[in-house]
Amino acid sequence: MVNKVTWPKYADLQNSSVLVLVASLIFAIIIGVMDFGFDETMNWFYSAF
Repeated sequence: MVNKVTWPKYADLQNSSVLVLVASLIFAIIIGVMDFGFDETMNWFYSAF
């Protein structure tokens, strides 16, 4: 594998890792906001009837 694989440089690996971490955090925040909104909507709906 050493001769057939192009291994990334350490700086490229760090940049990719940071990008994945930031994207994961943004995705988690979006899902959390959607979950909170859905929960509040359902609580309002069930309390109205």
